[in-house]
Amino acid sequence: MASEMMRHVRCENREISYLLEQKPVKNLNLRIHKDGRVFLSANPDVPTSEIDAFILSKASYIFAAQNKFAEIARYSPQPKQYVSGETFYFLGRGLRLKVASAAKETVYTDGVYLFLNVKDTIDFSKKQRLVTRYLDRQCEAIFREVLDQAYPPFQKYGVAKPQLRIRSMETRWGSCLPKKQIITLNKQLLEAPRNCIEYVVVHELCHLVHPNHSKQFYAFLTMFMPDWKERKTELEKNCVLWL
Repeated sequence: MASEMMRHVRCENREISYLLEQKPVKNLNLRIHKDGRVFLSANPDVPTSEIDAFILSKASYIFAAQNKFAEIARYSPQPKQYVSGETFYFLGRGLRLKVASAAKETVYTDGVYLFLNVKDTIDFSKKQRLVTRYLDRQCEAIFREVLDQAYPPFQKYGVAKPQLRIRSMETRWGSCLPKKQIITLNKQLLEAPRNCIEYVVVHELCHLVHPNHSKQFYAFLTMFMPDWKERKTELEKNCVLWL
């Protein structure tokens, strides 16, 4: 049966507090949560002094991870209030939101503004639903169009057209289940330029042939998209996710 306890060690005038979970595991398993909390699981037979020493040996890594997560949190976008003046990113462009009262509720963009016409301009839930529904439809249409355009060259390698799924993901732009022929794309990709979306789609299509990140996979990817590194760099410049 697992047991838990909080422990504290000092290093370089800083204290590291961590939650120690004692359970039947073979190794010392260290995890840093995105809120900065430190977790470590260890076998009950391992002395706490040895565990503390292990934490101290990983102090630089722990501090670096905590600083990284703090930086990410600092620059993470604040929750939308759905009021005029807010910016929504769409295919690499910032769209300024304009909220107006209207009998007919609509959402559309002219490439500069995102227009939200709603009966009650102070109804947060309704505004959120309308904008979310609009962006979800854009995801479906644009992602499917990119997939339709990228897929044909893969047919000669015996790749069946995969099923497309779209959902929110915290740490990945896309994923692939080769055996099930499913590609999943992150909703947040809608904020990226189209050429970055194309990169993620082709990356995942390549996994249907090479379900790994081997040299063969990257050679295959380069054959289909010679400038994938530039596209990946552009994608990573304004995000904290990774592929």
